[in-house]
Amino acid sequence: MKQLQEMNLVDDFLVYSLTSHKVYGEEAARYILECILQRSIRHLTVVPQKTWYGESPEKHGVRLNVCLDEEDGELFDIEPDQNSSSADVKALPRRARFYHAKIDAGNLTAGEGYGTLRNVVVIFITTYDPFGLDRMVYTVKNGCVEVPEMPYEDGARTLFLYIKGQEGNPPEELRELTRYMAESTEANARTKGLRRLHEMVTKVKADREVGLAYMKMWEGEEVIRARATAAEKANEAIRLLEKTGTVSQEERERILAERNLQVLERWYEDAMANAEQYLVAKAKAEMILLQLSDFGQIPEAVKSRILAEMNPETLDYWILALKRAESLEQFISLAMPDRESQKT
Repeated sequence: MKQLQEMNLVDDFLVYSLTSHKVYGEEAARYILECILQRSIRHLTVVPQKTWYGESPEKHGVRLNVCLDEEDGELFDIEPDQNSSSADVKALPRRARFYHAKIDAGNLTAGEGYGTLRNVVVIFITTYDPFGLDRMVYTVKNGCVEVPEMPYEDGARTLFLYIKGQEGNPPEELRELTRYMAESTEANARTKGLRRLHEMVTKVKADREVGLAYMKMWEGEEVIRARATAAEKANEAIRLLEKTGTVSQEERERILAERNLQVLERWYEDAMANAEQYLVAKAKAEMILLQLSDFGQIPEAVKSRILAEMNPETLDYWILALKRAESLEQFISLAMPDRESQKT
């Protein structure tokens, strides 16, 4: 599990949390879009994780990471993507095609003419080179095969932003942004705009509501995984067990050799419960440490104890103590009065 403070602006959760934040969302989204598109962006309405369902349960729906509606302008969809498997990369153009179709269908109301369709820009921000040409920006539009220079404007545009690309002479502002996206640290915030963006990123990471949402996200993902068929649960059980510790080869072989679906179901549920408790505990510990860091340097003994704690009641008690504390020493006194870890 990647800790929240370790996330970069190519991680779905951080991009979503930043651009949908009630205080910083519009400002951050506008800066990112202006760097990528090299134009001024008007007022934005941020619609995080817009979902369009299929017409029936058998039809494919889509959840878009960040939808942005520019006042009297274009619609934008920003999709951070680190799915670099050969199958995912090969399917990326068709995925872009599907996203455009869903966005268009969701924005044309009954009775409106096709001429009212908004311009749509879908932006994939990737950690891999989707087309192998080492370009930072690949801009794709529809056109005429026989007469490429023929004007053809359907309002659809797709940008593939490869954050490590070198070719194509991208503007310096965009180079700086992609460097920061790849590793979102203070050292990489080398311009005035990026220093402001980093300030917003830091505050979003420290937001209590964001920390709680991160915990809920992991819980939700585990619930989704629980819907897998029993035949798939052997591998799922091993994966979950690996999150909380090392799985021996003997245990792995025993799980994979099991053919009784009821036994596999029970093992899976046990592993999921253990993994959920582990992930929730780690997320709570991370949130506590993040808030404590505002008081100054945390003694290693205190940090180690917090990270090692798996009891949810203890962690909840520490969170309550943190709300009451006005200093690191006061937190230690309230939460761990019997510990020598308060000594630096």
